[in-house]
Amino acid sequence: MSRKFDFYVVPTPIGNIKDITLRAVEILQEVDFIACEDTRITQKLLNHYDITTKCISYHKYNERERVEFFLNELKSGKSIALVSDAGTPMICDPGNVIIEELKKAGFTVTALPGACAVTTFLSQIPRKDENFTFIGFIPKSEKQIEAIVKNHAGNNLVFYDSPERILKTLNVIRKIRKDPQIALGRELSKLFEEIVTGSCSEITEHFKEGIKGEIVCMVYADVNAEDSELEFKIKELKSKGFRDKDISIILSTLFNLNKNEIYKRALSLTEY
Repeated sequence: MSRKFDFYVVPTPIGNIKDITLRAVEILQEVDFIACEDTRITQKLLNHYDITTKCISYHKYNERERVEFFLNELKSGKSIALVSDAGTPMICDPGNVIIEELKKAGFTVTALPGACAVTTFLSQIPRKDENFTFIGFIPKSEKQIEAIVKNHAGNNLVFYDSPERILKTLNVIRKIRKDPQIALGRELSKLFEEIVTGSCSEITEHFKEGIKGEIVCMVYADVNAEDSELEFKIKELKSKGFRDKDISIILSTLFNLNKNEIYKRALSLTEY
């Protein structure tokens, strides 16, 4: 181990158990204990690499109550590694609470590079540019999905979803964006890994018999996004009771747009 840190954020494989770095194995062997979401899942990984370090449970339901324990252990000179069940901690996984407290207390924290479903997915699908918006797990509510998709129409929108809900989510997106281009990945790095791209309706048809595995999905940016986003913003302000004249002033000021054009567009749109 080169430099000694107090706390290590260590990515673990998202599917293939061999997708772990030599440094990650070294860190997990040398720290005093490992904080993990599910000790049973992490123990399988540790057994595979003959790692005997003690595991301590750390998940979203006990984050805050574990803080004092971690701080006391670190003050006594011990070192800790944080892992999630799969992938990189802090990316849709617990860790924010303890990292914030460690920084406040002056402990040294470092993160190792490693497996992450988002980058694994994005590195094998075609995109015209590097811009994308990652929102984590997409909400269940149709209204929330609608707001997110409309609000991020100008960027490639990347999200996680469950196999039980993804087809319903795609149907909502298809209504909002008029059958946009989609890229969908499942079972990344595993035996039955599958990446599919096509229109929303084509993807839905492809998986009409059902879908299994962890899901990463991207909705391609709308080429007419600027127009769509402006309309969405106008409707949002109308729904809050703003007058057309006020809307034109607000949006032209915030986004450096033509006030008269916004006013004309506002007049042509009906409220929700």
